[in-house]
Amino acid sequence: MRAVVKRYGSLTAVDGLDLDVPAGVCLGLLGPNGAGKSTTMRMLTAQSIADSGRITILGYDVPGASKQARAVMGVVPQEDNLDIELTVRQNLAVFARLYRVPARERRGAVDRALALADLVDRADTVTANLSGGMRRRLLVARALVHRPQLVLLDEPTVGLDPQVRQELWSLIAGLRTGGVTVLMSTHYIEEAERLADDVAIMSHGRVIARDAPARLLDAHAGRTAAEYYGPPERLAEIAAQAGAAGFTTRRTGPSVSVLRAENMPAELDERLGAGVRRAATLEDVFVALTGERVE
Repeated sequence: MRAVVKRYGSLTAVDGLDLDVPAGVCLGLLGPNGAGKSTTMRMLTAQSIADSGRITILGYDVPGASKQARAVMGVVPQEDNLDIELTVRQNLAVFARLYRVPARERRGAVDRALALADLVDRADTVTANLSGGMRRRLLVARALVHRPQLVLLDEPTVGLDPQVRQELWSLIAGLRTGGVTVLMSTHYIEEAERLADDVAIMSHGRVIARDAPARLLDAHAGRTAAEYYGPPERLAEIAAQAGAAGFTTRRTGPSVSVLRAENMPAELDERLGAGVRRAATLEDVFVALTGERVE
């Protein structure tokens, strides 16, 4: 993507976005709702057309050659659009045919996708009778049935309970290990930290920082944060003292966190009082860069 802009009336959803995804990399688009992540995904699949800029996927210009681009990528949408009257196997077989998997290879392609998504024992179950987690796994399997070179995951675990989310994470991690190129939008901090080789942090339609998660933390938040609780006046005092000493702080409801706590001098540490040490996160990076929370 080069200098891509998408507007909806007076709202600029994507604002001059430049984005490259190297082959074999899992790139996470991290940001709050409204950052432009889903709009970016819709433009990549030609469901939405950019007002300006250029989009190229594996050598194909989008939307001009969107059919050819779709043939070499798999898409896992945010919304469940499975045919609930078909079985798991039938859903996959339909997509294998739509993606022109040769007839002699379709059975093998479906069996492979079932195995990847751990749905072999549910192959003949009607989709309407699957749990929410199994349906999400089927969406991923469907996107992989034609062995795409690129997989787009738009908020792949949104609305799932933690246990099911962990199952999906294992499946996505398997794609990464297998060398599949993945572009994943998410607003879950841990999801981006665990699954992505690189994270592009989005805010107001732009990428404001991009690097490996560990390097983003080193550059913008450090290794640890000191978290303090108390009445608003006390939190404001802590933030002021830490700021005066050159430390970045972030306020989260009943607490204030001081970033790069590992560098705090003993005198400041003693003056601020007892704080809870925790590992720094990509949300700390996002807040440090934008002043906003990822939610």
